[in-house]
Amino acid sequence: MTSDSSRTSVVVIGAGQAGLSASYYLRKLGLAPGKEFVILDRGPGAGGAWQSRWEALKIGSAHRINDLPGMDALGLSFDTADRSRPAKETVADYYRQYELFYDLNVHRPVHVRSVSNRGPDLVVHFTDERGHGAELVTDVVVNATGTWGSPFMPWYPGMNTFTGRHVHTVDYRDAHDFAGEKIIVVGGGTSAIGFLLELEHVASALTWVSRRPVEFLNEGELNMEAGAAAVAMQDAAARAGRALPSIVSGTGVPRTRRIQSAIDRGLLVAKPMFSVIEPAGVRWADGAFQHADAILWATGFRPELRHLAPLKLREREGGITVGQGASWKDPRIFFAGYGPQASTIGANRAGRMIARQVVAQLSHL
Repeated sequence: MTSDSSRTSVVVIGAGQAGLSASYYLRKLGLAPGKEFVILDRGPGAGGAWQSRWEALKIGSAHRINDLPGMDALGLSFDTADRSRPAKETVADYYRQYELFYDLNVHRPVHVRSVSNRGPDLVVHFTDERGHGAELVTDVVVNATGTWGSPFMPWYPGMNTFTGRHVHTVDYRDAHDFAGEKIIVVGGGTSAIGFLLELEHVASALTWVSRRPVEFLNEGELNMEAGAAAVAMQDAAARAGRALPSIVSGTGVPRTRRIQSAIDRGLLVAKPMFSVIEPAGVRWADGAFQHADAILWATGFRPELRHLAPLKLREREGGITVGQGASWKDPRIFFAGYGPQASTIGANRAGRMIARQVVAQLSHL
């Protein structure tokens, strides 16, 4: 990518788990990285969204991180990784070694601004690592941008009147930033629970609220049946072009020993959602009030798809119609890490399927 306009067969946008998985299989099917397919990633280094996670998050306290396809050839596995080391460091280290081993030639930091049509071609407009505007003309795009760049914070009456801090998961760095404060943690997933565990002996008061009752599974880790149900929900929504449901709403929260201990000592008791936010805190429909210095929104993310807006793929229902990893409106656009592939449950499996379809699509052009 030395000129302002270059040509390639495939552009992969994003080098997290989904992007690297698809790229591995593209290479395995005979496409040359850096020539026949180009990977663009906006992160400063390897690791995808993991490099932006907070220091206290460890491999053992997060959802299971699946190995990338072919990672065993490097002698690496997240199953045997150091669980005392921050997850962000381990993932970045393993992904960096993986990219080098397979010579994937990831271009970063590159910010993709938009993807548009130019006759029969697709044009990826981006700002390159030197800060210069440039473009790549391509036949096919594999979008693997994930969700980290599109945090979701639901609106509640009075949000703008709150005199404390609104903090989303994406902005969380260290529990000691909240030392001695009264904290409201919003959300029903593992991130919310992780924040409660970290803040328990740091904050002066902790209140947990969730929009729906939290289901704690009897298993110590996510079971295959629950995982399959979550994938099916995501797949159905993607095929119908609806907004995607959260993974945790279909899986529940595994009852690990650490979580069970917190349940037993009364930490993990979620209240229903408050009805209004006031300058000094939150109030429930029954009139109960809780003072707060900060509201920590562990309310998840939405797929990051703004750069695809010129292609007009979005449906009235709020999502993009995707089946078997491909857009139903434009067969040149593939989605890795979207819908049923939006977590470690399905991302690696989809890499092979998408790569095969990409090669098939190229053969038709």
